[in-house]
This record gives sequence, C-alpha cells and structure tokens, in this order.
Amino acid sequence: MNHLPQAWGRPRDDIYGHYNSSFLPQFYAGSQQPITHTQQPIVTGTSVLAVRYSTGVVIAADNLASYGSLARFTDVHRLKPFNSRAVVGFGGDVSDMQYLDRLLGSLDVEENYNAGNDEGKEGGEKPLMSARNLHTYLSKVMYKRRSDFNPLWNALLVCGLDDEGAPFLASADLLGTTFSAPTLATGFGAHLAQPILRTVVPDEEASKQLSKEKAVEAVKECMKVLFYRDARSMNEYSICVVDQAGVELKEDGKLENQSWAFADRIKGYGTQTV
Repeated sequence: MNHLPQAWGRPRDDIYGHYNSSFLPQFYAGSQQPITHTQQPIVTGTSVLAVRYSTGVVIAADNLASYGSLARFTDVHRLKPFNSRAVVGFGGDVSDMQYLDRLLGSLDVEENYNAGNDEGKEGGEKPLMSARNLHTYLSKVMYKRRSDFNPLWNALLVCGLDDEGAPFLASADLLGTTFSAPTLATGFGAHLAQPILRTVVPDEEASKQLSKEKAVEAVKECMKVLFYRDARSMNEYSICVVDQAGVELKEDGKLENQSWAFADRIKGYGTQTV
C-alpha cells in the first residue's frame, strides 16, 4: 500500500489539477531541504576538573579551544559563574557552550527580576538559585535537546552550594545523564586526572576533611598532568573556588614547575627502541 501523501483520498488530478508536492522533502520529489543537525562538535574544549572539599568546591579548565587538532583559540574561558553560589564548567563544543551561556544569562536576568519583585514582601529577599537547582535545570535542557535528536555537544560540571549551604558538585552530559561525586572530570581528565584526584579524595568522608589549600593543589597538579598527556590542552587555565565567601575566579593561571624528565622513560620516545 502506498502511504505517501500523494495517494491519500483527495480530488482527482484530471478535474482539480495535480497534487502540490513542493512542500515534501526532496526524497519524495519535493523542494524542501532535509532538516539536519550538528553531527559532531567542531571547535572544542577539553577536560574540566572539580573537587569538593570541606566548605566548598574547586573547579578548573584550560583556556584552549581546538579546531580539530589545531590549537586555534587560546583565550576561551570555559568556567562561567552563574551567581555567587554556582559555577558551570563546560567541556565539548564551544558554540553550544556559548548557546548555554546565553541561556543562563537569560535565566539569571529572570531570577534577579523575580527576586527584585519579591523584596519587601513577607519572608524578605528571595534567595539565589542554588547549584543543585541549576544542575537540575541544565540536565533537563540537555535531555530535551537529546530527545529532539539535536543534542548540545557538551559535558557540564556544575558546582557551588546547595540550598543548605553545603558544597555541591555534579555533572550532566549530552544525553542528559547526571552523576554526583566528590571528584569529577570530563574528557581526557576522566582517564588521567580522576585517578590522581581519587587518591586525594577517595570517599565522601575524605571530602569533608579536605582543606581548600589541598584541593587547589590537587587540581593544579592534575592540570599539569593533562598538559603533559593531553594534546588538546595548554598551560594556561582558569581556576575557580566557590564557598560561603562567594566565587573566586582566576582566568589567567599558568602551570608552574614543569618538568619533562619523565619523557625518556616512555616507550617510543625519541630514539628509544625498547
């Protein structure tokens, strides 16, 4: 049976004229271009790392955006503060990151507008959106786009403080899948940095005992390892600390005390044959 629209019950061609098929896709002799979506990310950022410590969260990402294997843009900042309680780190496609950044900007304006309208009413000033609620919002956005078969090609880390003021850290990927842990990493960091971070913070109890200084030191050491091992990374990075004092963001960090002395122990390096 022919199920195409041309064969549906309708007036006869010899009396009322031929069926107008111009709105049909080209595959069915129409003139409409097929609907296509992004098939793969083009300009991309690599790993994002984060560690939850006793009173806050440390998150870091390098400033490189690669066009394929070309280190094209060296000043792309992939840590975006949402308010004084939440920061989002973006891995993956940079254009989709920019779309999400604009979306979060609109959400921030709406939140501030509603908060301003609630001032002076019973209960006082409306509290800021927590990192947990922001993560829920972003995970729904990612899942909706995935369900439309038009995903946002990003891996997100959302960190900050929850409604009770406790440190919060969770991830969301292009499928809308979510996960929470004391340490998280995207991209190559999931393979190279997570083992290091887990030696520092093996479980929830260790996270509650970890100091800010040790968390920052661990993240910086992982950024150095990623620069050594990940061809899509660079030695300039952004690092952010979120705690009760607010958001402390530094976007011009540089790796220190680099040493390539380990290279001659890698098989295949230089003239080494074993």
